[in-house]
Amino acid sequence: MGQIGVARPPLGWNSWDCYGTTVREDEVLANARFLADNLAGVGWNTVVVDIDWADPTAKPHGYNLDAPLVMDGWGRLIPDPGRFPSALGGVGFRGLADVIHDLGLRFGIHIMRGVPRRAVAQNLPILGTSVTAAGIARPGDYCAWNPDMVGVDVSAAGGQAYYDSIARLYAEWGVDFIKADDMLSPYHADEIEALARAIDRSSRPMELSLSPGTGLSLAHLDHLRANATMWRICDDVWDRWDDVASNAARFARWTPHVGPEGWPDGDMLPLGHIGIRGERGADRMDRLTPTERRTMVTLWAMARSPFMVGGDLPSSDPTTIALLRQPAILGLQQFGVGNRELLRDDTIVLWGAEVDGRRRAALFNLGPEPVDYRLDLSDAGFRRGEPIIDLWTNRPLVASESASTICTVDSHGVRLLGT
Repeated sequence: MGQIGVARPPLGWNSWDCYGTTVREDEVLANARFLADNLAGVGWNTVVVDIDWADPTAKPHGYNLDAPLVMDGWGRLIPDPGRFPSALGGVGFRGLADVIHDLGLRFGIHIMRGVPRRAVAQNLPILGTSVTAAGIARPGDYCAWNPDMVGVDVSAAGGQAYYDSIARLYAEWGVDFIKADDMLSPYHADEIEALARAIDRSSRPMELSLSPGTGLSLAHLDHLRANATMWRICDDVWDRWDDVASNAARFARWTPHVGPEGWPDGDMLPLGHIGIRGERGADRMDRLTPTERRTMVTLWAMARSPFMVGGDLPSSDPTTIALLRQPAILGLQQFGVGNRELLRDDTIVLWGAEVDGRRRAALFNLGPEPVDYRLDLSDAGFRRGEPIIDLWTNRPLVASESASTICTVDSHGVRLLGT
């Protein structure tokens, strides 16, 4: 058992930050077409429908108790045809996936750990077995924040068969990427393995993303690498500076372990037009300042975290789209070598990496005031007298033949330097 290695961290769009539980097919397609026309040329290639696509009563800002989730006769969730018209006739996400594939993109969906409570209440059969949903449910094992599902006892007869059945269904739909939630906090090793095994047994390679990451530790690294493509290392990230800054220390712990064996995930980029019908806050352009936005994408890129942008792309401002196309940032995220934190000095954090044999350094100021920082060039991996430019402004860094130079870093800002 084991997930197929992915050579570079994923780049994609996810519906959560802008549409929460309520996204519709037309909105997914609008973002997919925008991605294909404006971002696919620089590597963005995945479109993910986030949570509650089976709920015809989905609403902004929360979940519905005892939601009338749409299921097939085997207790497997299927898309609500009211929100996803191409699902009419029982074809599930096949039609939507076909359109997205025709755009040259990959298609992903969100799922919750476990089996639907309604399937348990109705005692629906598990495909290919004589067991019912009630026979595999683990009583009392519920997600703390979403009422839809109950945990599966994968050691029970039919437990693995249920996960096998949903993976086969997703393969039939043409799914390329699965975001599986309620897996990591607490850590459900048995159901992670069951889902990974089911994907291996299906007829289609599918990347597996695990969430959320609250309390996740490096002790889980080998197990995560064996079973997943990427895994969250934090709770949900929103358009607040504290959410951005708090990931700096997490990335410092996890980034030495990034690579094709698996990608630690700092969560989505809540950039552009978010909150349209989202979980938190009003309809808005994200509340990060331009400086904080630049810092966020630089930090995520230095950490080689997956990029899943959460804003509605067609209605986001052009500066957001330009940020997502920035060559120096995409180069670091996709092709960086040796990315790691190099030093911490009060509010200053220095990261370094190489891209195509060229040295890169990011000098972050996590504090509330601008800082004039004397950077020792050897700390950043640069040689004395070597021409260095600021990659965000494309201007030379004024430096003499001395071993250090003064860098002014704005509050919550970054200087991205390179040769």
